[in-house]
Amino acid sequence: MNKMEIDIHGMSVQEAKSYLQKIINSISPIIEEIIIVHGNHMGSKLATMVRKDLKHKKIKQKILSLNAGITIFLIKKANS
Repeated sequence: MNKMEIDIHGMSVQEAKSYLQKIINSISPIIEEIIIVHGNHMGSKLATMVRKDLKHKKIKQKILSLNAGITIFLIKKANS
């Protein structure tokens, strides 16, 4: 499975949301999974945005990792 990892530590919620939307909009068709490292020790605002508030038509599923600082996005295939 082709994966990519994005670290949004230190970004504001709005910066991170805009950044993630740009990445997902321009993602290579071979990428099937995006690992989002948002952290959890400095508060949960980024985690909440990634897990609940961020919506995108290319996100097939969000997987909540056992690590509270990581969320995984499964990406829809271009032909589905």
